[in-house]
Amino acid sequence: MHKLFASTYKEFLLLKRDFGSVVILFVMPLVLIITITLIQDSTFKTIENTQIPILVVDNDKGEVAKTMLEGLKSSEAFEIVTKDTETEAKELVFGGDYQLAVIIPEHLTVDLHQKVNNNVDNLLQNFGIDSEEKALEQPEVTSKEVRLYFDPATQVSFKNSVKNGIDKMISKIEMKTIYTSFQKQLSDNPDDVVFKTDNFVTFKEILPKKDNQEEYMPNSAQHNVPAWSLFAIFFIIVPLSINIVKEKSQGTFVRLRTNPVSYATVLGGKTVVYLAVCLIQFALMLAVGVFVFPKIGLPTLDVSGRLPLLFVVSIFAGLAAIGLGVLIGTIAKTQEQSAPFGATFVVILAAIGGVWVPVFIMPKFMQVLSNISPMNWGLNAYYDVFLRNGSLSDILPELLLLLLFFAATTILSIFYNEKKHAV
Repeated sequence: MHKLFASTYKEFLLLKRDFGSVVILFVMPLVLIITITLIQDSTFKTIENTQIPILVVDNDKGEVAKTMLEGLKSSEAFEIVTKDTETEAKELVFGGDYQLAVIIPEHLTVDLHQKVNNNVDNLLQNFGIDSEEKALEQPEVTSKEVRLYFDPATQVSFKNSVKNGIDKMISKIEMKTIYTSFQKQLSDNPDDVVFKTDNFVTFKEILPKKDNQEEYMPNSAQHNVPAWSLFAIFFIIVPLSINIVKEKSQGTFVRLRTNPVSYATVLGGKTVVYLAVCLIQFALMLAVGVFVFPKIGLPTLDVSGRLPLLFVVSIFAGLAAIGLGVLIGTIAKTQEQSAPFGATFVVILAAIGGVWVPVFIMPKFMQVLSNISPMNWGLNAYYDVFLRNGSLSDILPELLLLLLFFAATTILSIFYNEKKHAV
């Protein structure tokens, strides 16, 4: 125990002397989390706060066009800007001034009613319901096309959501027109309600409840703080691996080996110090989420009742990061090897682990690959606590994986070191 304490104290002194590195370890993650959350907060805001201006060219001037415009406005997702010509709207969208232009074709209302009336008349005649003589020749109606112009830089997900929304809106208009036409044919009094056009099937989102009392909506803080805290924790790999390589290059490690101290004890001292650094990093990032975010217009991070489990996850995530940093530092021969490799490897683990992009939108192969990233295990554990109100038993599998990763990397480091220095 005395040897472990001495090794820990040595690591503390080394870290204390490099004040610049300490500042970077604690300050840069805070700047990162504030910046990323500010950028991504708009994607978690309610729709009414993120209206997107779109162009609309109404060539119909009829009832259907009016209904479409009302539907776009009622969604509260768009700010409608009307233009007179399709050419003008197209130039503005393709020039990047607007993300979307909707072109409503001419005679849409008239032709839609004519098409529906033709179909209804034919159907009633086939069933022998309509006794009135109908003209054998009905005016031919060509199909209509609502043209959409998207800014080339627009994301595919936005395009698909707009297309689906407009398609649903037009289908509802067509169905209502069909019901109205049938009603006119079957009822003597047009005011009698024969068909009810209200939606029979509706949707309701059920949100998770906190303490079985109230529903709460996950926000950008709850998504970003755990993700980027984990990224900061794993970035401890870089200074830790450099520290180990520096000891080897300066001869400090050779002097340590002259003392009756095992490599495991040396690594134990590093583990204690750098684990403390990880926990301080995490505590500072939580403090930013709780106290700083509300001051700059971001949602407050809710940590009530979660702190013990959050720090448990942080401990195991920190151990996994330290184990990987020790392994890189043990194998690397120079700082030029350890620093770039460590930084790049952290970014790769973050990318496949779901920190940069959610795992569910990755290709199938990448989704499978993400299961081997320790950052994915840590992120899932954080999300279980933050977003799913998970208990210790819920996060136990991820904690065990992180612990096994730490044990495996540490054992590999000790084995590699002993084999390399075996006489």
